[in-house]
Amino acid sequence: MIAGCDRQSDKQAQPQASQGAQPADGAQTPAKADKLDRSHKGEAMPTVSLVDNTGESLDLASFKGKPLLINLWATWCAPCIAEMPTLAKLIAREPELGVTVLPISQDMGQADKVVEILRRRELEQIQPWIDEQGDLGFQYGGNLPVTVLFDAKGKEVWRYTGGNDWTSPAALKLIAEAK
Repeated sequence: MIAGCDRQSDKQAQPQASQGAQPADGAQTPAKADKLDRSHKGEAMPTVSLVDNTGESLDLASFKGKPLLINLWATWCAPCIAEMPTLAKLIAREPELGVTVLPISQDMGQADKVVEILRRRELEQIQPWIDEQGDLGFQYGGNLPVTVLFDAKGKEVWRYTGGNDWTSPAALKLIAEAK
């Protein structure tokens, strides 16, 4: 297994949105702050080819020239599935946002399963792109979901680990950083 969804572990490895870390001074810090990672800012977009359920391929590098938000998810990851409707809403708003939204399944060799879950959840507007080799899972590793924002030059702006409401004002503010 190349990536894991810690939703099924005995203890809660990823903090949930309703939780907050308590700094020494007692002030409340939003849990989302520790999910956002800017330490890779400026790193180049990886060279990866994706496939869909029909065998069509897509090179991630073909998106250079326009900001890109990728989301790594899997059919077996509950937080991934929970955030998919908000990603679908972003896809509908791409022209307004000026950012391409690209959910990428980590279900290697299971295109039919990916298509089925999107259909059952009425998320047909999400194309079933799959990272067949698990390259992105290895690159961004660990727990799913992982969302990474790239600017128009193909440079990483930030990455976010864990589920999120990508239509919230805070998330839209983060996405706007790609411009």
